[in-house]
Amino acid sequence: MALRRLVASLDARDDVAPVLRAGDLLQIRHGDAAMVAAAWAETWVPGVGLWMLVDDEHPASLVARDVATLSYLVDLGPLVIEASRRATAHAQIVRALLTNDEVNFANDVATLVAAYNRPAPRVALRVGSCERDVVTLDDERLALRTRAPLGERDAEVWTYGD
Repeated sequence: MALRRLVASLDARDDVAPVLRAGDLLQIRHGDAAMVAAAWAETWVPGVGLWMLVDDEHPASLVARDVATLSYLVDLGPLVIEASRRATAHAQIVRALLTNDEVNFANDVATLVAAYNRPAPRVALRVGSCERDVVTLDDERLALRTRAPLGERDAEVWTYGD
């Protein structure tokens, strides 16, 4: 399995749009990929996923809410969670909150008791994580292979896996 991550600043997002394809992951540097995806809803490539950063200002619970809402506007592909620490634990929280069920869950970053995030995405989403340049998605570990510039502005293509 191979994975492409397209990383762009808000100013360079239009450099990325023409090369997105199903299965790719979109990351907006210093911006919100979910908002960009929503703005592109009419031209969104079905199956493109998101690379989301979890931090104190945008915790896993808000990422889950944003992604669940976005899933009603566009056909989303995989979601990869990055964090300065414990990305896998944050991804577990996001995954748990992307259901219609009551969530009672605890790990080393959060404890959720009787939590809800409704409505759940229309289709179950694949949620993975990235720690130290290794993406874990669907029980596969994909190491960073290449990183190359894209276009003339602040955009790059990162590839993982084979």
